[in-house]
Amino acid sequence: MKDHRKKLVAIAALTISTTAAIHALNRFIEKTAIAKNLMNKGKNSTFQWRFGDVYYTKNGSGSPVLLIHELTPCSNSHEWHRIVNTLSEKYTVYSLDLPGCGLSDKQNITYTNFYYVQLITEFAKSVIGSPVSVLATGLSASLAVTSCNYDPQLFRKLILVNPSDLRTLSQIPTRKSKAAKALLELPLVGTLLYHMIVSRSRVEREFTERLFADPFQATATNIDIYHESAHRACSRGKYLLSSIIGNYVYFNIGHALKSIDNDIIIIGGESQEGIAETAAAYKAINPAIESVIIPNTRHLPQMEDPGAFLEQLRIYL
Repeated sequence: MKDHRKKLVAIAALTISTTAAIHALNRFIEKTAIAKNLMNKGKNSTFQWRFGDVYYTKNGSGSPVLLIHELTPCSNSHEWHRIVNTLSEKYTVYSLDLPGCGLSDKQNITYTNFYYVQLITEFAKSVIGSPVSVLATGLSASLAVTSCNYDPQLFRKLILVNPSDLRTLSQIPTRKSKAAKALLELPLVGTLLYHMIVSRSRVEREFTERLFADPFQATATNIDIYHESAHRACSRGKYLLSSIIGNYVYFNIGHALKSIDNDIIIIGGESQEGIAETAAAYKAINPAIESVIIPNTRHLPQMEDPGAFLEQLRIYL
């Protein structure tokens, strides 16, 4: 009996010490990731949305343009920093940090396409107040398309930068994806796993292998800002990542693409995998869609070659 008690005490002690160690490690990772405080620029505004505060910037004057970054916990409005000043010479430029990203609130919820559609349409009504042209990257392009279909009078043109392919957007939650979501949302182990997924080395590899065609364009500052973004608000960006992994953010936009009467332009990076096929699939649904490819760029041409990107905006915007 005494041996049994000793084993229980040893197991309890090991469990407590392991839990404490994981908690301490998580806190250390969070503090070091945001230590440079690169994102807190001071000049900002907050949209006090009913589901939390949304950070945004406003620059320039003229016809309104809304910039919506890629939808990942690392992404944020810094994605557009190389084109905002030039664009704001002619337009009123709004740039958001989507909920779950950057400096906006990161809630313990399941993020969905319609959650973001509510944000975009309410922001367009309450803050912008007149029909707006939207630039949106990757998975966020589906949010722009759905928002425009939901309330087309709020929007002018949609410019989709390397939008997600239709097959990806057709995914739905499965038993496997739900289990992965639940694992990532665990308080200690899930947070540690999240820290491994969004580690600085992983963010750097994302820039050099998926976001940029030229890996030498991936500056240390860009990597640090994306790394910091993922760890803001005590790493609660993991709830957005868990929603993406769980297939809750995806939404089949085929019907919306077919119904929209607004101008839609696809801007792709030449090195973006499958972009020609994705553009062709979008055009098969809506033949009025136009597309253009920017050479020597990949997923973020607005960061990698802002000059070429702005030249296309002068044509299409």
